[in-house]
Amino acid sequence: MTSLNITADENSLLSTGQPLVWLNPNYLNAEAAPETPDIAGIYDAEARLLRFAPLLSILFPELIEADGLIESPLLPAPTLNTAINPLGGQLFLKADHELPVAGSIKARGGIHEVLCFAEQLALEAGLLADTNDDYTKLAQEEGRALFADYTMAVGSTGNLGLSIGIMGAALGFNAVVHMSSDAKEWKKERLRHRGVKVVEHTADYGAAVAAGRAESDADPRSYFVDDENSPRLFMGYAVAALRLKQQLDAAGIEINADTPLFVYLPAGVGGAPGGITFGLKTLFGENVHCFFAEPVQAPCMLLGMAGDAGQEPVPIYELGLQIDTDADGLAVGTASQWVCDAVRHQVSGVYTATDESLYRHLHQLKKLENVEVEPSAAISCRGPAMLNTGTGKQYLNAQNVANSLKNSIHIAWLTGGSFVPDKEYQHYLEKAIKISN
Repeated sequence: MTSLNITADENSLLSTGQPLVWLNPNYLNAEAAPETPDIAGIYDAEARLLRFAPLLSILFPELIEADGLIESPLLPAPTLNTAINPLGGQLFLKADHELPVAGSIKARGGIHEVLCFAEQLALEAGLLADTNDDYTKLAQEEGRALFADYTMAVGSTGNLGLSIGIMGAALGFNAVVHMSSDAKEWKKERLRHRGVKVVEHTADYGAAVAAGRAESDADPRSYFVDDENSPRLFMGYAVAALRLKQQLDAAGIEINADTPLFVYLPAGVGGAPGGITFGLKTLFGENVHCFFAEPVQAPCMLLGMAGDAGQEPVPIYELGLQIDTDADGLAVGTASQWVCDAVRHQVSGVYTATDESLYRHLHQLKKLENVEVEPSAAISCRGPAMLNTGTGKQYLNAQNVANSLKNSIHIAWLTGGSFVPDKEYQHYLEKAIKISN
């Protein structure tokens, strides 16, 4: 196996599917990142989303009240904080499970990439004179006719497919989503209901992406959204950091050395948590600490970050793992090399968790805060407890934040759940209650 920055003990825990905290040896070492993305891309993405906001209000009536802005609330969770946070400070839930249109963290990045391509086509065709033009024109017949000549394709475990498929179809593109074997049936049906073509694969996420990419490459009028190698997705995700800062400001919370910020981000192939981390580090620097969270059976980002810059990430299969997890959004075998390289010096570390712990947190979220999420989102609630382990305390001491924990802010990023059918969620909850008892 390729050389990795993991100890023998860590390798043993990984290969036997046991939870651990892995600390990134390249944290804050800028030389470890071969090429850091341009931070201007975050503000470009935010400006584009604002340009399209009037059009989005037309396409999606649920956005009218928010003036076309796709954003989620930041929810204080004091009761849950008492139950899951042994470190001290305040706990908030970043409620991306409530994001309109797509119902998951993938909404910002996925929708942003679709809008990038739509804007490019409209400008080239002269439907938009420039970026100051009226974008609502694209909802009219001429705009839809233009987009109908093109295919928008993506490979997905589910949530990215929902954001790309729903947005693409709403604009008039021929939307095609290649779904991996672990994708939930209800997500496929939701896409079909929106007029999206769903191509099912019996293999994993990587195979679905490869097949979708190959099919798209063969068609000059097909645009493939590549979650493994997309700066457009990445910057769309990064916009979340700007929105989060606004919400913290509104709550009277200033992040600094005395009030450190800890963010726990569920990670699949890495695009969404990577983009958010990039945005947060841009805004808060050393005062924000971002930890990726993965199932014990799919720690692909841990393996990707533990490799060297420019090195193809090690697949989890080389550890003898088989992606045996109910956290379908995180069921990925190989991380994105592009994302690993982009944030190699910004991610504090990665922790892994069992499915049983995800279900316990899913139950706590419902019981204590009346918040309903899918299992993959619940993994974010494991963060504070993992930082209270020996390895976690090692990090807190090394970063000189142990004495500031009483003032600390913790954010569990809830990545998806509001679109889950009631029957499906009740199945999750029943399993969660059984495990919790």
